Amino acid sequence: MNSESPPLNTVSELSVLETNPDDQVRLKSQGGRLLLLLPSEPEGDGPALLWSELWEQLKHRLNAGERFWQPRTTVHLLARNRLLDGRQLQAIADVLAEADLFLKRIYTSRRQTAVAATTAGYSVDQHVPVTHLNQAPESGRALEEPLYVQSTIRAGVEIRHNGTVIILGDVNPGGSIVADGDILIWGRLRGLAHAGYGGNSDCRIMALRMDPTQLRIADKVARPPETPPDQYLPEVAYVGSDGIRIALATDFSRLIAKDSKDSAKGTGER
Repeated sequence: MNSESPPLNTVSELSVLETNPDDQVRLKSQGGRLLLLLPSEPEGDGPALLWSELWEQLKHRLNAGERFWQPRTTVHLLARNRLLDGRQLQAIADVLAEADLFLKRIYTSRRQTAVAATTAGYSVDQHVPVTHLNQAPESGRALEEPLYVQSTIRAGVEIRHNGTVIILGDVNPGGSIVADGDILIWGRLRGLAHAGYGGNSDCRIMALRMDPTQLRIADKVARPPETPPDQYLPEVAYVGSDGIRIALATDFSRLIAKDSKDSAKGTGER
């Protein structure tokens, strides 16, 4: 098994896993990945698996039977709707490390778990529960509430969210943010940012210092100029008639209004 593996497809692959929930901790090899699946917390008044029970099950799974993974294999943790704090995530990472496994990416539908995982330095995919996806209208699904993260996004860390992502901190080179909505960075953007991942070209990327390795909005891609500016000011990236444009935040409203007016003239609107 390859020690590095791509993220799961949140619509197709996660849907299969989530619509077949289990009340036991499981380790599963799928598509060249090693998945650690935690049982969902029941809806309503059903009994929930306590952390102590989950912990004992995890240790049993790692110690029982023949190991089917290669050393330093990357683990994708599917936490589902289970609430995990930073201490519990560290405990999971430590016991995986004892089995020569490397916790890299966490999938969760809980905002608190996503924030705790990001703060701890893990790649995070906060996804819409499958039941929500199944109820979405055919014209497209509604965005999730914004994900707010107060942390620096280090190299190798990726955040994915089905809504707007707000980062209070920097995004370092090698870090990436992928959002179905807007991306707002109250700090320096020096990694990759992909807004409007689901195809919405009206999304924007905003940063106090825009110095990315790559910008993407919907299906449009832009790279920074070879010569950096003499001074960095807050900027907004958006899709114009000729692709991704970057404007000073102070000029953005005026430029958007001008683009809308020019577009109306071009289509014969009055």
